[in-house]
Amino acid sequence: MTDADYILKAISLAKLGLGHTWPNPLVGAVIVKNGRIIGQGYHQSYGNVHAEVDALNNCTESPEGASIYVNLEPCCHTNKQTPPCAQRLVQEKIKKVVIANLDPNPAVNGKGVELLKANGIEVVAGVEKEQGEKLNEVFFHAQKNKKPFIHLKLATSLDGKIALANGESKWITGETSRFTVHQLRAHHQGVIIGAQTLRDDNPKLNVRIPDYQGKQPFRIIFTESGKLPQGAEVFCDELKNQTLIYTQKNISFSHPKENIIIVSSLHEAMNDLFERKMISLLIEGGAQLATAFLRERLVNRISLFMNPSFIGEGKFSIGDLGLKSLSDRLKLREVESTWTGEDLYLTGRLF
Repeated sequence: MTDADYILKAISLAKLGLGHTWPNPLVGAVIVKNGRIIGQGYHQSYGNVHAEVDALNNCTESPEGASIYVNLEPCCHTNKQTPPCAQRLVQEKIKKVVIANLDPNPAVNGKGVELLKANGIEVVAGVEKEQGEKLNEVFFHAQKNKKPFIHLKLATSLDGKIALANGESKWITGETSRFTVHQLRAHHQGVIIGAQTLRDDNPKLNVRIPDYQGKQPFRIIFTESGKLPQGAEVFCDELKNQTLIYTQKNISFSHPKENIIIVSSLHEAMNDLFERKMISLLIEGGAQLATAFLRERLVNRISLFMNPSFIGEGKFSIGDLGLKSLSDRLKLREVESTWTGEDLYLTGRLF
């Protein structure tokens, strides 16, 4: 196997932590000695040991003189919950370290590589770099921009409608797509909706997958008026303390004060969410909120579930974006497509 093969295996291992490591990155590690894998591991959850340590703990023999393949630069700082990995690799007398990406965290960002090299360890960086960037697009964005990564989910008909003119919207897409949406929820720290969606649909915004044992996402409500239905599920169920409200006016009913945040703009709300270590957020509705996020250039990825049907007169998924020319239109890149049951599923990067 080549260096690239081992890095791709590390990336595959890293994906096992999806939805559990935020605000930490996804990291996997493979330890190879004399052409044999003697240890492998991944970062399983926030606060748990890092991938390199997990792989070392799983070694079937001494790692002295071995090579380790890890998709992200080993950390070297101590201002975190777990011991630094680069120093541990030196201690274990690892001979070679191969990585896909440098860690954009200013506390690391090349310092881990420098420490390894200073201790006589060979370092090879940039192997399967693009795959590593794709894996950790959320973490990289948050570190570089100090804002959450926003993923917009849309479910529409072929003519771009999300509901009939009378508001009926259940269900435009099929059961398989709705199951996929629950998987998306499981992979994000929070789910965002607007006040009108809350009033119209009274959604639970939780993960309803059989035998699911992971974390439930925060429910995040945006309202300009502060007028919200006090009896809504998100304010009354067992997860009510995981409901955050961002409002331009105060809320008149009982809800934990620390969960009611008065802001003047979406950017101010994003800053507050980042301070709360919320870096991976999914917008689920509605059209007014999605349009506002798009106008402010705050959406980083879009996932579209498109049912092969026409509605005609109805509610559009997106409103006026204020474009003056076709050259200004928002374009997805790195687009991937597949079928989820009867629906076409497209996902791609925006900003």
